[in-house]
Amino acid sequence: MAKKSVVKFTQNFERNLEDIEAFLIEAEAPQAFDDLLDELLASVIPNLERFPDMGRPFLARQPHSVETTNALERLKKQLATLFPESAVLREYILASYLLLYARIDGTLYLLAIRHHRQLSFDFESHWGPTPSLP
Repeated sequence: MAKKSVVKFTQNFERNLEDIEAFLIEAEAPQAFDDLLDELLASVIPNLERFPDMGRPFLARQPHSVETTNALERLKKQLATLFPESAVLREYILASYLLLYARIDGTLYLLAIRHHRQLSFDFESHWGPTPSLP
């Protein structure tokens, strides 16, 4: 039997979980956060331990914008600098979440998780409150 991979949470992943919890509380769906934690512990992590390459390759995606192309190139360079030839980024799709993880040798690092309804733009923190219209 093949050796199980070790799964570790990164600080960013833990922050993402906190953000998801706050998002779901605000959406008046706190039970959904408990359901997510149950799914991570009962299904996702055991699956990744046994099948570390089950997620689809993240860097194999075809970018559809100049910004995405540039961001992927920067990410590839950073990975090559930090982990020459050993790091693989993959994404694991759950019903309502997208999870990003890196496989580096025999360890899987859970990097990020997002609920599909979470906005990726926080305009208020960039520009302040939206002015009211007359």
